[in-house]
Amino acid sequence: MVACGRRFGKTETGKILLIERALAGRIGWWISPTYRMADDVWRSLKASLAGVAIDKSESMRRLELPGGGVIRVRSGHDPDALRGAGLDLAVLDEAAYLRPDVWRAAIRPALADRRGEALFLSTPRGRNWFWGLWMHGQTAAHDQWQSWRFPTTANPLIDPAEVEAAREQLPERIFREEYLAEFLDDAGGVFRRVDEAATARADAGPLPGERYVFGVDWARHADFTCIAVLAVSARRLVALDRFNEIGWSLQRGRLAALARHWSPEAIWAEANSIGGPNIEALQNEGLPVMPFTTTATSKGPLIEALALALERGELAILPDPALVGELQAYRQERLPSGRFRYSAPPGEHDDCVIALALAWHGASQAGAGISFI
Repeated sequence: MVACGRRFGKTETGKILLIERALAGRIGWWISPTYRMADDVWRSLKASLAGVAIDKSESMRRLELPGGGVIRVRSGHDPDALRGAGLDLAVLDEAAYLRPDVWRAAIRPALADRRGEALFLSTPRGRNWFWGLWMHGQTAAHDQWQSWRFPTTANPLIDPAEVEAAREQLPERIFREEYLAEFLDDAGGVFRRVDEAATARADAGPLPGERYVFGVDWARHADFTCIAVLAVSARRLVALDRFNEIGWSLQRGRLAALARHWSPEAIWAEANSIGGPNIEALQNEGLPVMPFTTTATSKGPLIEALALALERGELAILPDPALVGELQAYRQERLPSGRFRYSAPPGEHDDCVIALALAWHGASQAGAGISFI
């Protein structure tokens, strides 16, 4: 059981062990959480064993080596498809992101008749089943298990400055899990120090010399439209408007009224779905609306920037119960691809979170000297 930070070299370690065992006539499998990750390893193993393998099956992702050794690269997407084979070695890559029954119901029985061995390689994912097995290796009661933990800096080929740059750019929770390989309880939480940040006061109107930006998250029925007003220089949320069950025309009118009151230099609004037509209509009225398209790629940096600001005490927010509750409940889930999925818990709302994140994004752009007027 090896818990490693990102870029530690766990994949290369696993491939070396798998090749060594296969060259000694053993049967070994590589199991990845997704088909894409399995394909990446398959291409690498083929290149490493070019001219050595005596037979190759692309459809089976299978290599036969002199002396009877066999390597197969499999996906853990369907645990039932992994049943039945006798193995000398199983390498479970990013094991924390595999389903527990991949190990318990499929791979563990396959090792029994050949007294095979298993190598679990992964960055941590909270204290899930991977952590439970990793703990076996930390106690004398499970003498067939051994476990280690290596941060990214244990790899001498990684420039320490790169790790420090990641520390500066990531919220502490993500950095500790991804780079320090720490097993964190309640690893799904995104925002820390929310209560400490909830000290701002609401302003009745703009202050002389201050600059303002808005963040807007649209909704109509089940969710809420939320407008966050943030003072750029003070780095303080000064107003929050949240409403639902009104038509788009009235929503745009409400936003326009707030804009006349606060004179924002930029209004960052989510452009997905109905956001596009609303943004176009507001731009036609002369409002400084900037579209933000939320995708799997763009949402992560948006949320992480807000989390980092709250964690470092760089942003004060209003002690609004809806806002504070959404921030405290907001979750992250690391996908097998290595990316994070951010969302509210099922049945909950995230309109305040997104509006605040967009406002902070706008304030950061304005603070960097980017003008939108």
